[in-house]
Amino acid sequence: MFILGLTGGIGSGKSAVSDYLGKQGITVVDADIIAHRLTSDGSPLLITLKKALGDWVLDHHGRYDRAAVRARVFSDAQTLDQLNAIIHPAIHQAILDELGCSQSAYTILSVPLLFEGRHKSPNLLALCDHLLVVDASSKIQRQRVAKRDGHNPTQIQAIIDQQISREQRLDLAQKIGADILVNDKTLDELHQTLDILHQKYLAMAAQHGLK
Repeated sequence: MFILGLTGGIGSGKSAVSDYLGKQGITVVDADIIAHRLTSDGSPLLITLKKALGDWVLDHHGRYDRAAVRARVFSDAQTLDQLNAIIHPAIHQAILDELGCSQSAYTILSVPLLFEGRHKSPNLLALCDHLLVVDASSKIQRQRVAKRDGHNPTQIQAIIDQQISREQRLDLAQKIGADILVNDKTLDELHQTLDILHQKYLAMAAQHGLK
């Protein structure tokens, strides 16, 4: 199996990339989607989180309150560590399960904090055979997130602060020979670039299969 890691800063356009390649028949294993599924209403993981951290992790409907959790962990490192100790192993196992079921020519593993977790366990970066980093300017990132999520500048900055800087991300990408896709043009132009990259990854996957 050839695994293409997909990452990038918030608002860079990772979803646009994975959505398009998914339509080409490529399996996409998305860590964010898995995390949402694992913390859905009444899930075993949500029950565990409630027992370990308290009722504050739920909203008044009994659902996982992502906004409250996000606000809490920004200023509480201990709670963040507790949260990660519970959630990360479950997400990692679910990712392995989905990767094991993939039958497409190559498989995309989409992880927003792929670089940020490279020194932690489990290290999802180690699963990847190649990497595609989606990049956009800070201005474009902020505009996209504000339009998509309705966040104010302070909220957007708080999310950005959890990620490594754009410069660090690009430096790491270059050092490991990752593809860097600058997503600052139209959707049609993005798709044209992805068509070229898709053929490249099909060839890389075929070569990988011969090893």
